[in-house]
Amino acid sequence: MREVLSELLGWWESGRTVGMATVVRTWRSSPRPAGATMLVGPEGDAVGSVSGGCVEGAVYELSREVVDSGSPVVQRYGVSDDDAFAVGLTCGGIIELLVEPVSRDTFPELDRVAAAITAREPVAVVSVVEGPDDRVGRRLVVWPASTSGSLGSERLDAAAADDARGLLAAGRTDTLHYGLDGERRGEGLTLFVASYAPPARMIVFGAIDFAASVARIGDFLGYHVTVCDARPVFATSKRFPGADEVVVDWPHRYLRAELDAGRVDPRTVVCVLTHDPKFDVPVLQVALREDLAYVGAMGSRRTHDDRLARLREAGMTEEELGRLSSPIGLDLGARTPEETAVSIAAEIIAGRWGGGGARLTTTAGRIHHEVS
Repeated sequence: MREVLSELLGWWESGRTVGMATVVRTWRSSPRPAGATMLVGPEGDAVGSVSGGCVEGAVYELSREVVDSGSPVVQRYGVSDDDAFAVGLTCGGIIELLVEPVSRDTFPELDRVAAAITAREPVAVVSVVEGPDDRVGRRLVVWPASTSGSLGSERLDAAAADDARGLLAAGRTDTLHYGLDGERRGEGLTLFVASYAPPARMIVFGAIDFAASVARIGDFLGYHVTVCDARPVFATSKRFPGADEVVVDWPHRYLRAELDAGRVDPRTVVCVLTHDPKFDVPVLQVALREDLAYVGAMGSRRTHDDRLARLREAGMTEEELGRLSSPIGLDLGARTPEETAVSIAAEIIAGRWGGGGARLTTTAGRIHHEVS
C-alpha cells in the first residue's frame, strides 16, 4: 500500500470507492512479495502491480466486480490454475490476493494509517483472509499503543494485536493462524499482517570514500543511512549526499547511545570502514554483543587478524566474534569504492534472505530461499 498511498488517499478523501488487491500469500518464485498492492480507481485507473504484469488483467476485472458487489474476496492465481494460466501467469509462482472495496465506510482509519506511514511511525493493518464468509475482509489497525476496528471478537483482537506488534517491531509482513475466537493453537482463521515500520537502519562508521559509495547503495536498498565519524573535517553532509544524516561522534559512543535510546533494532546493519583500531575495536565490542542483522568490518586479511587479536584481548568471546563479517563483502573481485559497495550490499542481502552468493547458473532448485 505504501507504493500507491497517495492515489488511494486522494480517492478516499473524495468519498469514492476504490478496488484494492493485495498480495497476502505467495508460493515458489512469485513475481511480487506479500504486501504488493494494485488499485482500480473509480474512473477505471489502474495503479500499482501485484504480479509484474502476469495477472493484472484478471485482477483488474475482479477489482471492479468487488467494488460493484461491495464484498471482499480472496483469489489465488498460479501455474496449476488453468484459468490463471489463460490470463498470462507464466512466472512460475502462486499468489493469493485479498481484493476489497476501500472507501470511507469500509476503511475509516485510512487517513490515520496514511499519516503514520508518511511520518515513518509504525502501524500494522491486520485483515482476515481465510475463515467464515462474514469474517473475510474484517480489519484491525494496530499502533504500538492503540488499535481500531475489529476482527470479530475481543479475544481475537487482543491476540492479533499482540502478535502484530511483534511483527511490527521486526518490520515483518506475515500471516497468522488462530481459532475463531483467537485461540493460538486453534484453526479456522488466517490473518494477513501488513507491517508499515520505519525503514531499517544502516550505520556506516568511517567518513572515507568507500563510505560514500556504501551510503548511496544503502539508500538505494531502502535503508535509513547514517554516516558517523569522530573527525569533523571529514564527516560532512557535502561529502555524503547519499546519507540521511552525518554525525560527528566517536563510533562506539554514538552506537551505544542509539541502542540505549531504542533507535537500533534487529534489522539494523553496521558497516565499520575506519581501518583504525582506536575506532574499530571499541565500536565492534558494542555491535557484536547486540542482536543486529549484520556487522561487517573493512580491511585486509592482516588487518582482520590483528583486529580479532585485539578483540579477544578486550574479552570478546568466539561466539561474539563469529557474528563479524570481515573482511567485509562477498568475493566479487571488487576494486573501486562503487564495486566494493556492491559486494557489501550483496553480502547483506545474502544474509537477510539466506543466499549463498553463488552464480544462479551453477545452482539448481528454487531461486528464492525460505527464511524463517
